[in-house]
Amino acid sequence: MTILDKIIAHKRQEVAGQKELYPVKLLERSIYFQARPVSLKKYILRPDLHGIIAEFKRKSPSKGMINEFANPGQICLGYMQAGASALSVLTDTTYFGGSKNDLIMARKNNYCPILRKDFIVDEYQVIESRSIGADAILLIVDVLTDNEIKTLFGLARSLDMEVLFEVHDTHGVDRLPPDARIVGVNSRNLKNFSVDTGHAISLVRQLPENVVKVAESGIDSPEIYATLREAGYCGFLIGEYFMREASPQKACEQFISGLKKHVPCI
Repeated sequence: MTILDKIIAHKRQEVAGQKELYPVKLLERSIYFQARPVSLKKYILRPDLHGIIAEFKRKSPSKGMINEFANPGQICLGYMQAGASALSVLTDTTYFGGSKNDLIMARKNNYCPILRKDFIVDEYQVIESRSIGADAILLIVDVLTDNEIKTLFGLARSLDMEVLFEVHDTHGVDRLPPDARIVGVNSRNLKNFSVDTGHAISLVRQLPENVVKVAESGIDSPEIYATLREAGYCGFLIGEYFMREASPQKACEQFISGLKKHVPCI
């Protein structure tokens, strides 16, 4: 059993427990069900921004603790002020040290779109995501059946939320819904957690032409950003590179300031 298998098995057990503690009817009373979500796609494509999706996470299975006592409200506000197009917040507790409260705190002071990054395997989690203020969710194609992809995607859209589909290979690309609008290629191998941005560059040619393409993992310099942008990516999810610094928001500001002329999105 790989670490990914363990994570998914644990997540399904975790969700079963959450359903008993916080029924769907309780989640639907959240104030966020009354507000219209902000479009992740539109913000990634805004010409006055650079497509950076700045991520908040405390730790990872591969690197261990990264920034244990980081303040999500302060950092995410700083990300937005630095010029990030959107935010990504890790809410998994066991493997990433996050929580749903991290996203709630990020939501309080931000008007840009927030992606809930977690291992979403159940409809309950989609409703939960909306209840804590997420505008979009991540669906990892590799860990879902075709029916789960269809069901979770349909529910998200019914709640006016967008979906970032994450793929890792051509098989994942082949399983994308025909109406997918945002697709991310993760350069991190989820089986051994190695990172190779060259993988994202080679796989981008296999993605549907009409989707917004997001590069994930391994982006740690303006040069890599420029290479990925030229390859056809419009969105760039960056987390560890910022979070390992004492002031992630300052690292984000310096990164964006260092970006030179980029290749326009196709």
